[in-house]
Amino acid sequence: MKKLLVAIGCLGMLTACTDSKNSEAFISATQGRYLFNADEVMEVSFEDSELKVQWRNQKLTPLKVNDSTFYLQAMNEKLIFQPKLAQIKLATKKEHHGKNYTFTKLGEGQRTPSEYLNAGQFTEALQGFLAIQQQDSLSPLIRERTLNKLGYRHLRNNNIETAIHVFTINTKLHPKSSNTYDSLADAYLEQKDTIKAIENYQLALNINPERRSSKRQLEKLLKKE
Repeated sequence: MKKLLVAIGCLGMLTACTDSKNSEAFISATQGRYLFNADEVMEVSFEDSELKVQWRNQKLTPLKVNDSTFYLQAMNEKLIFQPKLAQIKLATKKEHHGKNYTFTKLGEGQRTPSEYLNAGQFTEALQGFLAIQQQDSLSPLIRERTLNKLGYRHLRNNNIETAIHVFTINTKLHPKSSNTYDSLADAYLEQKDTIKAIENYQLALNINPERRSSKRQLEKLLKKE
């Protein structure tokens, strides 16, 4: 009877009687960075053979269900590792409404668009953001307003070169927006590159001739010449 109660207790707690340690083969095959979404990663590592997940500035310890499945309370999801596919998938549940969620392991040196941007790899960042747009043109990750706010944040922090690249990326993603060119012109003006500032204020006005901020700045710059 006592053994039966112990067994039931183990089943009820899912993993209470499961060894939290993982095999060397599993560790070698699964540790690394996985693409959680198009611009965010989830990092899998091991401490004393116990699985850890770094996600959204949290270092988490999932509960081991079996040798390939772990319950992550912060997500309220079961992570199923598929080492041969270099993927993690979420266990199916009704809250997913029939959608399958899979996270693919990133290759050595591969980064997200934002990581490339922060590393000063602006060409790769642009390619990454354009790839997001190609996959999902309505993705919140590439909203004009979001990138514009990011660019001005860099500008306020005197990261002028990065701000210029953020605004440039925004013009590539939203070439029909006068605001993107106006913002890029502001950054060039901060850099004291009046030629490029004038060029981009003019581009903004070509799209929207009534844009007051571009008109005002352009008039000031042309008077100085």
